[in-house]
Amino acid sequence: MSETVSYYEDSIEIEKKIWELLSNAVKDRSSEFRTPVFICGNDKDLDGRVVVLRKADQQNNFIQYHSDIRSSKIDKIKKNPKCSILFYGKEEKIQLRVKAECEVNYNNDVTKESWEKTGHISRKCYLVTNGPGTESEKPTSGLDNKFDNFDFTKEESEAGYKNFCVIRCKIKSIEWLYLAAKGHRRAIIDLNGSKKFTWLVP
Repeated sequence: MSETVSYYEDSIEIEKKIWELLSNAVKDRSSEFRTPVFICGNDKDLDGRVVVLRKADQQNNFIQYHSDIRSSKIDKIKKNPKCSILFYGKEEKIQLRVKAECEVNYNNDVTKESWEKTGHISRKCYLVTNGPGTESEKPTSGLDNKFDNFDFTKEESEAGYKNFCVIRCKIKSIEWLYLAAKGHRRAIIDLNGSKKFTWLVP
């Protein structure tokens, strides 16, 4: 990809490209921006994992993903809602470092809407008997035998809703890095209050 792309030194085009990448990642399973690294916790107990991007809302400046309410990260988020989310696309040569504040949605309109859009096969991971990370004496999927395959109906998958939650991340800033042979370009968009764009040394 050439460094003469429209977003090389144009702040408006950079912001446009950011949200284009995030929005496309929600729909495109092959997008490199679909599975960022989500980091939460505090200075004594940081925890990172890969998540699947489920929604990107430019108008309201948030992104969101799904989780099991029993996951250890939920307690971490409740204690400290601040998080960092790292995206990188090798083909695009673009890195995004997002800082945000998380909101855990459980058994409300947000989760109901997301659950309805989740295919019953994708609901399988919310049917595990014990929460993610629970110790086991032997290798296990955590599922009862009747769910440990794909032979179950959407109606049967409804049992997983009680474990389902949506993490909505309100974006406070997005740091942009574009790698180019001519010269890298780095900038930060501050969304905490009035929007501010600042160029940075790569």
